[in-house]
Amino acid sequence: MEEEKIITTKEKPEDKTLDLTLRPRALKEFVGQEKIKKNLQIFMKAAQQRKEAIEHTLVYGPPGIGKTTLAHIIANEMGVNIRVTSGPAIERAGDLGAILTNLGDGDILFIDEIHRLPRIVEETLYPAMEEFSLDIVVGKGPAARTLRLDLPQFTIIGTTTRASLLSAPLRDRFGITYRLDEYTDKHMEEILKRSAKILGIDVLPGALEEIAQRSRRIPRIANRILKRVRDFAQVESKDKIDKEIAKDALGRLEIDPLGLDVVDRRILETVIEKFNGGPVGINTIAAATSEEKETIEEIYEPFLLQMGFIARTARGRVITEQAYKHLGIDLPSDYQNKLI
Repeated sequence: MEEEKIITTKEKPEDKTLDLTLRPRALKEFVGQEKIKKNLQIFMKAAQQRKEAIEHTLVYGPPGIGKTTLAHIIANEMGVNIRVTSGPAIERAGDLGAILTNLGDGDILFIDEIHRLPRIVEETLYPAMEEFSLDIVVGKGPAARTLRLDLPQFTIIGTTTRASLLSAPLRDRFGITYRLDEYTDKHMEEILKRSAKILGIDVLPGALEEIAQRSRRIPRIANRILKRVRDFAQVESKDKIDKEIAKDALGRLEIDPLGLDVVDRRILETVIEKFNGGPVGINTIAAATSEEKETIEEIYEPFLLQMGFIARTARGRVITEQAYKHLGIDLPSDYQNKLI
């Protein structure tokens, strides 16, 4: 059901409108990432003083943590236009050429999930990033010839959730590379406080703390939960959202105090009940839970690993002692042997 997916980091259609409403427009509005913000301020100011485009920038990290927001902030702070696309959307070198030749001086080309660029497009991008020129092949066979087009100075901001999949030649062409750090619960409360103010929601500190603790420290998830809690409060004619209202709403949404939802618990309980806690392969877990393997690997497993609820061993996934305690289930007698 859709409610089961409320805390997934995958972007939903409703998030696009929400992100546009709540997205910070300046670095001073962007909560957290202090070291990155300070460095970016220096890089942007230096580029503006030299009247140049800021260096090509690569930003990576988990979904929903603010990579796209940061790209738009850089464009806004630099006072330039931003053209938005994604790796899978640029299928041919000609598509890339059409985009690049329409950029203005200093403009930003934002490529989301840049690791998914086709190889031929990626190779066309190299001279564009280094020399601000584009090589186009005109004609076919013996009559084919290459034309070199000069491009304006522009900046590519690439974002990815899987930096390890970027080829070394592409990664090396970025002058600035940052990984967005995880947020603290305090950061999440600040983000929620700002979002509540923009949305016109009166949320008391206790409720902010409750939502922050269950949001997996991901701004996209926190804002989505805030909207759901607002719906419960509105239907029950509550003018203010306090801790009790938030806890009741989160309970109905089946999001527990550590941020686990129905699917997280089903994955853990399935491995415990059907496979005695593991070790078990990811394909078997996917089949037993009726979830796609990619969905488990990319959305659910990273959080369970981060929480220390799943361990990866040479023989497969094993449910950890912390997970047994959280679920209130006794450890099997042969538990220590499973970790070998």
